[in-house]
Amino acid sequence: MTARPIAVVGASAAGLAAAEALRRFGWRGPLTLIGDEPHLPYDRPPLSKQLLHGAWEPERLLLRTEEQLDPLDLDLRLGTRATGLDVATRTLTLDGGERLGCAGVIIATGVAARTLPGADRIAGVHTLRTLDDALALRGRLAGTARRLVIVGNGVLGCEAAAVARELGHEVTLVGIGAIPMAEAVGTEVGELLAEEHRARGVQLITGAVDGFGTTADGADPAGTDDAQITDVRLADGTRLPADLVLLAIGSRPAVEWLADPALDTTDGLRCDAYCAAAPGIYAAGDVARWDHPVHGRPLRFEHRMNATEQGMAAARNLLAELTAEACASAPAAPADGTPGQERRAFAPVPYFWSDQYDIKIQAYGLTAGADRVETTVLDRTARRALALYGRGGSAVGVLAAGLPPRQVRALRAVIAAPLPWEEARERIRAATAAG
Repeated sequence: MTARPIAVVGASAAGLAAAEALRRFGWRGPLTLIGDEPHLPYDRPPLSKQLLHGAWEPERLLLRTEEQLDPLDLDLRLGTRATGLDVATRTLTLDGGERLGCAGVIIATGVAARTLPGADRIAGVHTLRTLDDALALRGRLAGTARRLVIVGNGVLGCEAAAVARELGHEVTLVGIGAIPMAEAVGTEVGELLAEEHRARGVQLITGAVDGFGTTADGADPAGTDDAQITDVRLADGTRLPADLVLLAIGSRPAVEWLADPALDTTDGLRCDAYCAAAPGIYAAGDVARWDHPVHGRPLRFEHRMNATEQGMAAARNLLAELTAEACASAPAAPADGTPGQERRAFAPVPYFWSDQYDIKIQAYGLTAGADRVETTVLDRTARRALALYGRGGSAVGVLAAGLPPRQVRALRAVIAAPLPWEEARERIRAATAAG
């Protein structure tokens, strides 16, 4: 048995799924799980919803307790950051200077929240990506802050706006585009969401942020440690009063530590259809940009279900590769009990959801980047709608807002593979009618 471990870098949903799959698929060697946060693996989608609202406490977000992790026999390195990877030798460098030679590596480092210059030096300006971020923002919402400005009207910004309004705060939602979530869901569904936010009392503003006002009376925030937010300045000169600001302006893949020229880190870690970035190096979750065999192009998804599914796929394919390596070098000695198997291309049906007020949005396939969108508003008052998304003459995605679960489940089968537009329209009609 080799003493070299498999290392999983990233201790969230994708990393945990990979670690569990490695054991389930037969890896009996050392297994190291590295996470830069001090917390046990936890679920992220509730951060902007149930946790921020106060309906859930952090313990409810845990994906596994310590006792549930014990059977995995992990070398668990929490509060530890990977700072480098030598691809040729599969050697990780950790932030304490330790070098860890590995049999294989799965990278599941996810993404980091984008911010704006000087924002980190202003009290009351927050991002929302981690558990600590969410708890800090929740604490401020539970305090004296009443006026919240959210910069960014994508999924995260809209979800946080809904929570803050339900808690009774004055909320202003600022976006470069006028329609919330338009990039993800299209214009007409975005307009329905805009109507709901306005009806709930959210002020929707279009504009670009040009800076912040603080209690430092116009002094440069970079030189003032105790500056408190007072307003958000837009490029057109508008000033939005604020006790609290949430920057929800997107994310960037956490690949800055991967400097080895053998890796392509353009918009995430570039992988083949098997989630392999290099021999023995795989990726999963938000950080991975891989060749989707059905859609025929590299894709990267920041979706919760994809994280789990891709973590399992990366684990299976890495073990298949290690088995082949072991058999090639010593045919009589398979790799640490790993069963014989072939690698399989990872071809999921993408899925995402969003909860805002009483509206549940669920989507299958590809909705962003569509060149054709057809939306049927079933009930404007109830914000119920169905949308079909196309690209290059084929239907590639479908979205339901406010539809019963039975109808939503039927949509997945329709969009599992791209279909000619007219055929998909007919199958969508049949599926929803049958529900």
